[in-house]
Amino acid sequence: MANLFELPRYIAVEGPIRVGKSTLARMLAERLNAQRVMEPESNPFLGAFYEGEPGAAFQAQFAFLVSRFERLHALDLGPRSNKTTVADYIIEKDKLFACLNLNDQELDTYNRYYNYFRAQLPTPDLVIYLQATPEVLKKRLKKKNAPDERSVSDDYLEEVIKAYEHFFFHYTSSDLLIVNTSDIDFVERNEDLQQLLRKVSEPIKGTQYFLPLGGQEAASA
Repeated sequence: MANLFELPRYIAVEGPIRVGKSTLARMLAERLNAQRVMEPESNPFLGAFYEGEPGAAFQAQFAFLVSRFERLHALDLGPRSNKTTVADYIIEKDKLFACLNLNDQELDTYNRYYNYFRAQLPTPDLVIYLQATPEVLKKRLKKKNAPDERSVSDDYLEEVIKAYEHFFFHYTSSDLLIVNTSDIDFVERNEDLQQLLRKVSEPIKGTQYFLPLGGQEAASA
């Protein structure tokens, strides 16, 4: 008898600004009837950070760290829980941005709290990493035109993209599905979404790539 595949109980979606994390996380949660954990919707220091105000980077980063930790720490993921969870971030993304935005002295203080918080959080069973080219993300930023994001420079966006690529190139903490969203659209093209949902419903071990081209949906690494 073949072994029955159990869907991952804790799925996280990650990727740079405007890559589609929240949209995909919402769709997955609806499809899987899962509890959904979303990024903090607001940060009182974010606007000041994008405007380059002194000290705002540390304030914004620490506010994000506390809020992200609180949301993940409140999850019911114990062995007796039957709930499936879909989050649109992993706690490691907070440190990724801290390394980009904080000076050495600020980062030293930040790391003391980050390490304490990280030790209390579970690791996802599956992470879905969404990629897109800088050009695509720049167009999506302009289209969204969110007030807090109007000051995001092209250089900063490219730094974020590179940081994500470096982080996930070395990522081994859980199974990983890498999806390039530059040429697919989960909202406007239902077939793109259905192919990805089918892929997530199959066993994913190690690192795999979702490639919805010519019927080749995935390739193993």
